[in-house]
Amino acid sequence: MQRKYFFFDIDGTLTDRSTGKIVPSAVEAVRKLKEAGHFVSIATGRARYKAEQFRRDNGFDHMVYNGGHGIIFQGKLRENRPLDYEKALAVYRQALELGYGVYVALDDSDKVYADSFRFHEQAGVRKEPTTYIIDEKFDPADQDAIYKMYVSIPESEEGRLTLKETVGHLRFEKEYLMFQPDAKLDGILRMLEYAGGRTEDTVVFGDDYNDLVMFDPRFFCVAMGNGCDELKERADYIAVANTDDGIYKACKDNGWFDEQRE
Repeated sequence: MQRKYFFFDIDGTLTDRSTGKIVPSAVEAVRKLKEAGHFVSIATGRARYKAEQFRRDNGFDHMVYNGGHGIIFQGKLRENRPLDYEKALAVYRQALELGYGVYVALDDSDKVYADSFRFHEQAGVRKEPTTYIIDEKFDPADQDAIYKMYVSIPESEEGRLTLKETVGHLRFEKEYLMFQPDAKLDGILRMLEYAGGRTEDTVVFGDDYNDLVMFDPRFFCVAMGNGCDELKERADYIAVANTDDGIYKACKDNGWFDEQRE
């Protein structure tokens, strides 16, 4: 077996969404892939502060994170880039002009900043642990970087935010739109440069819409059975649900547990 370069999404792929914990058979699959001599990495949209403990706890030496803007290779931080500053600032200003609340993350942490409680009033609290810092004098134009933004705009009104396509964005909650890097493919390609890997030897696993960007025709793409239909349409292989041992069975079916050859 030629050495392969595996990239696994976390939420809904490695983990059971109902518990947030890694699926036991996925742990075993990762162990066997590493024993066979393959390169194994996480590829997640999570910020580092939300993914690092998972990486360490589950024995991953490599991780593409922050939607492709961050890279940990051989256990060491190599990159962690923010959003395009000018484009993100323009979206921020337009959102405020339209009357929506915006929270801004200035670094890779759970802290978000705003000049008022407008986001809370329109959308409630964020659906994850967050430290809120409200300062009426806050203006991201006074800062050096913007890592993420959260805009309290409902899906039915997204068209009003005409600049939203200029910055990577995702909607996981109906109450607000999240602006974060959406460049998993670029992150994987950069990781391959660090690792000396080839695109034709690359295998990616995913389940949701934010994984579409990494389902590149140069890779072998595996969609989980619990994944979205659009991802399955692009897949080279559709596994059973991750909680039904989908990762393990996909690796076994494709012979990836066989020891690599030189």
